[in-house]
Amino acid sequence: MDSFLVYAAACLLAALWYAAWFRRHSRPRSAPLPPGPTGLPLVGSLPFLEPDLHSYFARLARAHGPIFSLRLGAKLAVVVTSPSLAREVLKDQDAAFANRDVPAAARVITYGGGTEIVWNPNGPVWRMLRRACVREMLCPAGLDAVYDLRRREVRAMVRSLRARAGSPVDVGAEMFLSMMNVITSTLWGGTLEDGEERSVVGKEFRLLVAEITELLGRPNVSDFFPGLARFDLQGIQKQMHVLLERFDRIFESIIERRRRKLEEGGGKKQGGDDFLEFMLRLETEGGDGKTPFTMTNVKALLMDMVVGGTETTSNTVEWTLAEMMQKPDVMKRAKEELDHVVGKDGIVEESHVPKLPYLGLVIKEVLRLHPALPLLVPHCPSSTRVVGAYTVPEGSRVFVNVWAIQRDPAIWKDPLEFRPERFADADRWDFSGNDFSYFPFGSGRRICAGIAMAERTVMYMAASLLHSFDWEPPKGMTLELEEKFGIVMKKARPLVAIPTPRLASADHYC
Repeated sequence: MDSFLVYAAACLLAALWYAAWFRRHSRPRSAPLPPGPTGLPLVGSLPFLEPDLHSYFARLARAHGPIFSLRLGAKLAVVVTSPSLAREVLKDQDAAFANRDVPAAARVITYGGGTEIVWNPNGPVWRMLRRACVREMLCPAGLDAVYDLRRREVRAMVRSLRARAGSPVDVGAEMFLSMMNVITSTLWGGTLEDGEERSVVGKEFRLLVAEITELLGRPNVSDFFPGLARFDLQGIQKQMHVLLERFDRIFESIIERRRRKLEEGGGKKQGGDDFLEFMLRLETEGGDGKTPFTMTNVKALLMDMVVGGTETTSNTVEWTLAEMMQKPDVMKRAKEELDHVVGKDGIVEESHVPKLPYLGLVIKEVLRLHPALPLLVPHCPSSTRVVGAYTVPEGSRVFVNVWAIQRDPAIWKDPLEFRPERFADADRWDFSGNDFSYFPFGSGRRICAGIAMAERTVMYMAASLLHSFDWEPPKGMTLELEEKFGIVMKKARPLVAIPTPRLASADHYC
């Protein structure tokens, strides 16, 4: 009897072992994680990160392949560096990758998250906000409605530069100031009619935006080890709360004044249209009938546009002038086009922009070499996915290195050379995000909502600078194009140049 029990137990164990072996070897194996550097225990690759993350990731891609992973503290980062894999993430599996891994500092400055466009998860609220922005405010008709406000600030920029003719100008700082004024005028320019008051508010916003972008770009322990976020070990969230309170006080004041103006006018418009009026009307109506639109949404969208639209656009204009000063033949051709379309007895208007195809090629080439967000805004899969035969786990942080793709010698001939003519016979290379060898504004449902405004504003400002002035570096100063990675791509050293008026009449600088 005992021997029978032993024999039966042995048969049972053998059967269980065989069943386990069969299950393990008969089912498909899970795709492995992408290859990548090993890193250290606990901290992973954090100690080895370099300041210029876009070029560091490009070198890792050459060593590990077009998709690789690296551990950053408790977070897994996956980096994609080829058109085919970018298509998988941003188009083929767009719905799964349409969420964000929100940094702790960004969650604070966006009123707790879930209230604006950039960091909001994919869902009904995000779709309602995106629809409100793109279909109403940032559509051609919406942009046309606030053109007078943009024009006012661009002409103020030209007058300011005319007053400093012959003296060195920090082009980056000047473009930041001008773009901040353009953005804020577009948002609520009909509320602050007094020029001096607009200047004071603009100055405070410039200081706040500079501090916010610095904090957003600072490595934060709370992001690499989410379990420690509640302790705010570096005090970054605390500092961001202070900046949010300062922003909020300004927003509250401007919103209250706009409400009073509407009430005094019996609900009718007073002065120029702007985006704030549309948002207040949507807030009063309670949203789109399906998803509510609250005052927090109003302020969070104002924050999105002020912080997200200023440095990205002003840096692109600065890069444009810097590249053209390095290539006098390109600048000469652009000015000849402007003289033919506008004439030296005219003033650049936004209506001239569609008639400036060569300048359009220049801007495309600038954005190829210097995309405003070289790694885009990181994506975060809502479920575990397979990309390029590798597993991308749910909750990982996915970077698409558009900077490296747009400089890939397998795609672009002489990729480091600034040559706008490469776009002359290539209609497929536009800003739609449909070609994954050129997509400086991203692609898919999370493509930049402000493309139309950015394209108009960059072209309008660049055309005004080139048409109104000749530009040259100060004596003894060497032009350079070194980059500095951050939330947005900057020049490592600001462009300093001397403007010389080139139009005959002083009236053209009014």
